[in-house]
Amino acid sequence: MTIEIDRFQDFFDCCVGDWKTERTYHYMTRAEVERSHTDFGIHPLTSDFKIKVLNDNNYPIPDNLDILPGYHLEFDTVSDKGERVSQQLNLLFVPKSQTGSTIEGDYLRDRAYEEAKPIVSSFHFHLETRELLMKTFYTRVVSVDSITLINPHLRIRKILNYERSPEGEPLENVILVGFGVEQKDVT
Repeated sequence: MTIEIDRFQDFFDCCVGDWKTERTYHYMTRAEVERSHTDFGIHPLTSDFKIKVLNDNNYPIPDNLDILPGYHLEFDTVSDKGERVSQQLNLLFVPKSQTGSTIEGDYLRDRAYEEAKPIVSSFHFHLETRELLMKTFYTRVVSVDSITLINPHLRIRKILNYERSPEGEPLENVILVGFGVEQKDVT
Protein backbone atom coordinates (compact mmCIF):
# COMPACT_ATOMS: atom_id res chain seq x y z
CA MET A 1 0.00 0.00 0.00
CA THR A 2 1.18 3.49 -0.83
CA ILE A 3 1.19 6.16 1.88
CA GLU A 4 -0.40 9.46 0.83
CA ILE A 5 2.74 11.36 1.76
CA ASP A 6 1.82 14.50 -0.23
CA ARG A 7 -1.31 15.17 1.87
CA PHE A 8 0.68 14.46 5.03
CA GLN A 9 3.45 16.83 3.90
CA ASP A 10 0.87 19.52 3.09
CA PHE A 11 -0.14 19.58 6.78
CA PHE A 12 3.44 20.35 7.77
CA ASP A 13 3.97 22.87 4.97
CA CYS A 14 1.04 24.83 6.43
CA CYS A 15 2.63 24.62 9.90
CA VAL A 16 5.94 26.22 8.88
CA GLY A 17 6.27 29.79 10.12
CA ASP A 18 5.75 31.83 13.27
CA TRP A 19 2.76 31.19 15.50
CA LYS A 20 1.12 32.71 18.58
CA THR A 21 -0.75 30.50 21.03
CA GLU A 22 -3.12 31.11 23.90
CA ARG A 23 -3.47 28.02 26.10
CA THR A 24 -5.29 26.97 29.22
CA TYR A 25 -3.93 24.15 31.40
CA HIS A 26 -6.03 22.34 33.98
CA TYR A 27 -3.87 20.61 36.63
CA MET A 28 -6.21 17.88 37.83
CA THR A 29 -4.20 16.76 40.88
CA ARG A 30 -4.13 20.22 42.44
CA ALA A 31 -7.36 21.75 41.06
CA GLU A 32 -5.49 24.60 39.43
CA VAL A 33 -5.99 26.42 36.13
CA GLU A 34 -3.16 28.24 34.36
CA ARG A 35 -3.19 30.36 31.23
CA SER A 36 -0.19 30.99 29.04
CA HIS A 37 0.93 32.74 25.87
CA THR A 38 3.50 31.13 23.57
CA ASP A 39 5.37 32.50 20.56
CA PHE A 40 6.91 29.75 18.50
CA GLY A 41 8.56 29.14 15.17
CA ILE A 42 8.65 26.06 12.98
CA HIS A 43 11.34 25.71 10.29
CA PRO A 44 12.18 22.76 7.98
CA LEU A 45 15.19 20.59 8.86
CA THR A 46 18.04 20.01 6.46
CA SER A 47 19.05 16.43 5.65
CA ASP A 48 22.04 16.74 8.01
CA PHE A 49 19.75 17.56 10.95
CA LYS A 50 17.32 14.79 9.98
CA ILE A 51 20.25 12.35 10.15
CA LYS A 52 21.24 13.81 13.53
CA VAL A 53 17.72 13.22 14.96
CA LEU A 54 17.75 9.66 13.61
CA ASN A 55 21.24 9.00 15.03
CA ASP A 56 20.35 10.59 18.41
CA ASN A 57 17.54 8.02 18.68
CA ASN A 58 19.55 5.06 17.31
CA TYR A 59 16.96 4.85 14.52
CA PRO A 60 17.75 3.30 11.12
CA ILE A 61 18.41 5.87 8.40
CA PRO A 62 15.98 5.35 5.51
CA ASP A 63 17.00 5.58 1.86
CA ASN A 64 14.92 8.69 1.10
CA LEU A 65 15.17 11.41 3.75
CA ASP A 66 13.30 13.89 1.54
CA ILE A 67 9.91 12.27 2.23
CA LEU A 68 10.33 12.55 6.02
CA PRO A 69 8.80 15.74 7.45
CA GLY A 70 11.38 17.23 9.80
CA TYR A 71 11.35 20.53 11.66
CA HIS A 72 13.19 22.75 14.08
CA LEU A 73 10.83 24.07 16.76
CA GLU A 74 11.63 26.91 19.12
CA PHE A 75 9.25 28.47 21.58
CA ASP A 76 8.96 31.00 24.40
CA THR A 77 6.08 30.64 26.87
CA VAL A 78 4.95 33.05 29.58
CA SER A 79 2.34 31.89 32.08
CA ASP A 80 -0.19 34.14 33.78
CA LYS A 81 1.99 33.77 36.91
CA GLY A 82 4.98 35.22 35.06
CA GLU A 83 6.87 31.93 34.71
CA ARG A 84 8.92 31.66 31.50
CA VAL A 85 9.92 28.56 29.56
CA SER A 86 12.00 28.55 26.38
CA GLN A 87 13.09 25.52 24.41
CA GLN A 88 14.45 24.45 21.05
CA LEU A 89 14.33 20.99 19.55
CA ASN A 90 14.43 19.11 16.29
CA LEU A 91 11.71 16.65 15.35
CA LEU A 92 11.11 14.15 12.59
CA PHE A 93 8.11 12.09 11.45
CA VAL A 94 8.65 8.65 9.92
CA PRO A 95 5.44 7.37 8.25
CA LYS A 96 5.25 3.56 8.40
CA SER A 97 1.75 2.56 7.28
CA GLN A 98 -1.63 3.80 6.11
CA THR A 99 -4.98 2.23 6.90
CA GLY A 100 -7.86 3.98 5.19
CA SER A 101 -7.43 7.69 5.87
CA THR A 102 -5.01 7.25 8.81
CA ILE A 103 -1.22 7.39 8.49
CA GLU A 104 0.78 5.94 11.39
CA GLY A 105 4.43 6.04 12.24
CA ASP A 106 7.16 7.17 14.58
CA TYR A 107 7.72 10.70 15.90
CA LEU A 108 11.36 11.34 16.86
CA ARG A 109 12.81 14.25 18.83
CA ASP A 110 16.38 15.08 19.77
CA ARG A 111 14.99 16.46 23.04
CA ALA A 112 11.67 15.61 24.64
CA TYR A 113 9.47 18.17 26.41
CA GLU A 114 8.98 16.27 29.66
CA GLU A 115 12.47 14.73 29.83
CA ALA A 116 15.52 16.39 28.26
CA LYS A 117 16.67 13.44 26.13
CA PRO A 118 16.07 11.99 22.66
CA ILE A 119 12.82 10.07 22.41
CA VAL A 120 10.79 8.03 19.90
CA SER A 121 7.00 8.37 20.14
CA SER A 122 4.14 7.29 17.92
CA PHE A 123 1.81 9.35 15.75
CA HIS A 124 -1.46 8.97 13.89
CA PHE A 125 -2.47 11.47 11.22
CA HIS A 126 -6.05 11.61 9.98
CA LEU A 127 -6.10 12.82 6.38
CA GLU A 128 -9.77 13.85 6.45
CA THR A 129 -9.76 15.88 9.70
CA ARG A 130 -6.09 16.98 9.41
CA GLU A 131 -5.51 15.96 13.02
CA LEU A 132 -2.04 14.89 14.12
CA LEU A 133 -2.19 12.79 17.30
CA MET A 134 1.12 12.09 19.07
CA LYS A 135 1.57 9.73 22.02
CA THR A 136 4.70 9.77 24.16
CA PHE A 137 5.55 7.43 27.01
CA TYR A 138 7.73 9.25 29.53
CA THR A 139 9.02 7.73 32.78
CA ARG A 140 6.00 8.76 34.90
CA VAL A 141 3.63 10.36 32.39
CA VAL A 142 2.00 9.45 29.08
CA SER A 143 1.35 12.53 26.96
CA VAL A 144 -1.29 12.51 24.22
CA ASP A 145 -0.98 15.66 22.13
CA SER A 146 -3.35 16.60 19.31
CA ILE A 147 -2.92 19.31 16.67
CA THR A 148 -5.81 19.92 14.29
CA LEU A 149 -5.16 22.17 11.31
CA ILE A 150 -8.37 24.12 10.70
CA ASN A 151 -6.83 26.19 7.90
CA PRO A 152 -3.27 27.34 7.05
CA HIS A 153 -3.50 30.07 9.70
CA LEU A 154 -5.38 28.36 12.55
CA ARG A 155 -4.67 25.23 14.60
CA ILE A 156 -6.43 23.81 17.64
CA ARG A 157 -4.31 22.06 20.26
CA LYS A 158 -5.33 19.56 22.91
CA ILE A 159 -2.95 17.99 25.45
CA LEU A 160 -3.81 15.17 27.85
CA ASN A 161 -1.19 13.95 30.31
CA TYR A 162 -1.95 10.71 32.10
CA GLU A 163 -0.21 9.13 35.05
CA ARG A 164 1.65 6.22 33.50
CA SER A 165 -0.26 2.99 34.12
CA PRO A 166 1.39 -0.41 34.61
CA GLU A 167 2.22 -2.13 31.31
CA GLY A 168 -0.91 -3.38 29.58
CA GLU A 169 -3.32 -1.34 31.73
CA PRO A 170 -5.50 1.44 30.22
CA LEU A 171 -4.67 5.10 30.73
CA GLU A 172 -7.18 6.39 33.27
CA ASN A 173 -5.68 8.91 35.68
CA VAL A 174 -5.56 12.30 33.91
CA ILE A 175 -3.19 14.74 35.61
CA LEU A 176 -3.17 17.58 33.06
CA VAL A 177 -5.57 18.80 30.38
CA GLY A 178 -4.51 21.58 28.03
CA PHE A 179 -6.36 23.45 25.28
CA GLY A 180 -4.96 25.98 22.89
CA VAL A 181 -5.76 28.17 19.92
CA GLU A 182 -2.74 28.69 17.64
CA GLN A 183 -2.71 31.41 15.03
CA LYS A 184 -0.04 31.97 12.40
CA ASP A 185 1.67 35.34 12.71
CA VAL A 186 1.29 36.95 9.29
CA THR A 187 2.90 40.29 10.19
